[in-house]
Amino acid sequence: MKKTNPKKQPAIQYTIVPRDLAGHLFDVTVTVALPSPDGQVFALPAWIPGSYMIREFARNIIRIRAESHGKPVALAKVDKHSWRAAPVDGPLTVSYEVYAWDLSVRAAHLDQTHGFFNGTSVYLRVLGQEHMAHQVDIQRPHDPAAKSWRVATSLPELGAKRYGFGTYIAADYDDLIDHPVEMGDFALATFKAHGVPHDIVITGRVPNLDMARLQADLKAICETQIAFFEPKSKKAPMDRYVFLTLAVGDGYGGLEHRASTALICARADLPVANTPKRLGAADGYLKFLGLCSHEYFHTWNVKRIKPAAFAPYDLQAETYTPLLWLFEGFTSYYDDLMLVRAGLVTEEAYLKLQAKTVASVLRGSGRTKQSVADSSFDAWSKYYRQDENAPNAIVSYYTKGSLVALMFDLTIRAKTSGKKTLDDVMLALWQRFGRDFYAAEARGVTEAEVEALFDEISGLKLKPLFDRYVRGTDDLPLAKLYAPFGVKLADERKVAKPSLDVATGRDGADCKLTQVHEGGAAHRAGLSAGDVLAALDRVRVAGNPSNLDSLLGRYSVGDTVKVHAFRRDELMTFNVKLMGDRVPGIALEVTGSDKKLKRPSA
Repeated sequence: MKKTNPKKQPAIQYTIVPRDLAGHLFDVTVTVALPSPDGQVFALPAWIPGSYMIREFARNIIRIRAESHGKPVALAKVDKHSWRAAPVDGPLTVSYEVYAWDLSVRAAHLDQTHGFFNGTSVYLRVLGQEHMAHQVDIQRPHDPAAKSWRVATSLPELGAKRYGFGTYIAADYDDLIDHPVEMGDFALATFKAHGVPHDIVITGRVPNLDMARLQADLKAICETQIAFFEPKSKKAPMDRYVFLTLAVGDGYGGLEHRASTALICARADLPVANTPKRLGAADGYLKFLGLCSHEYFHTWNVKRIKPAAFAPYDLQAETYTPLLWLFEGFTSYYDDLMLVRAGLVTEEAYLKLQAKTVASVLRGSGRTKQSVADSSFDAWSKYYRQDENAPNAIVSYYTKGSLVALMFDLTIRAKTSGKKTLDDVMLALWQRFGRDFYAAEARGVTEAEVEALFDEISGLKLKPLFDRYVRGTDDLPLAKLYAPFGVKLADERKVAKPSLDVATGRDGADCKLTQVHEGGAAHRAGLSAGDVLAALDRVRVAGNPSNLDSLLGRYSVGDTVKVHAFRRDELMTFNVKLMGDRVPGIALEVTGSDKKLKRPSA
């Protein structure tokens, strides 16, 4: 993907104005100096890279029109996300309104508190001219609520001061949409990781935020990851990086970009000044740092090392790959591992996090029906469109993918007596497929190349592992794999607790079944997801999940209880024979190890 020099080429020019904060409307224009003589086609992407679901962002375009030399130009709808303008003797300008009320990291959001957008939600693509330089003028809202707003983005400035409104430049359309924009009154701090400036932007009220601790901890994570991929030069793949973070009452999520990440978190998960610095496995701040570590690792693994299907992206349709277990699962393996290597958590806390992942994978019977390769391929229709039956039908390429990474790491370490590790495989992927991705005619990696690379770098024949655990549905032999490294995997349950084997949620003041696990007590008795529990043995079940646990705690495994539940508006009765809680109580304990074998966290 050879890049053009944006200053030597006529740019595709955009303006974006947060016009109506209360109405959540951005005004956007795109001007094309030399439109296609056959009639220029414009299209808004149907999905955003990193989130594998068709979202049809064009549905948020409210009004759209075109003009040239001050005169209207006919604009015809081609399909649900494309328009064709009548031929003109350029330039051509298309103006449109975008409704922005999606409080997530994937789309756009605008109100009196802040503005945020991903390029895929607001920038119409000029078909045939995506390779040209693109520039965007981000204008200040006229609303008094925005008088002190600033702009945060990793886009290079052209006619703007850093953090200011004005003009920003991108080498091409793919570059343009890979730099989300945050505007508002935000907390801001900057640190350098191996010489590269990294900005932390926090939007939302966070009383007594310990920004100094956040800077120090993120610096440790970033420097650890930079040194992981470039141990000699410690050269980062970007000139600047931005953590764009929206703090809310309750939220969690992130989306990776080539020089930034968009994050949403609970404000309670951000560090508070003058509190203990030690992190435990249940610490909300640890969860936030793990999220930051995950998205930052994507800077290498998926933003530059890519599956072949993503080079380039087809932004108008589903783009299938069976490799998300590598790009998301392996990133999930390394995110917490990097916290240990950065010195932020102990090995004990790390093993507790790993045990939690093992338990979550073993929880759903979907793991026996779908491989991580199939889960990757079916992300568009299954993983990102989960319903109440998901635990019984699918497996997560994130969580089981991270255990697949662990399996490969432990196997390679053990069979090579510690001479090779999964780290060596990741470095080879980076050197061959990622390092020069944006600087040369780069391409993505295929499934066959991935498997061949594992064998080449490790010196082992790993096809049986790919067949059984990547393309197959066998449970990973983790206890056997841990043993040579002095880690004992055990099921901690001493006495099984009585359980309905369900997941629940609140429905007003009531308790609603959100998932019924296959083969469990509720399933065998005939209860279904969506049923609202009314009573157990004529005692009311309140909406708080702890109330159900408390009631069940008065029984023993094997007891039969009478459950009254509403299905839709009909009251039904079920006789439920309580079974033991089948959620594995996984524990990982260090017992000592062969001195030749270092654990991955060492």
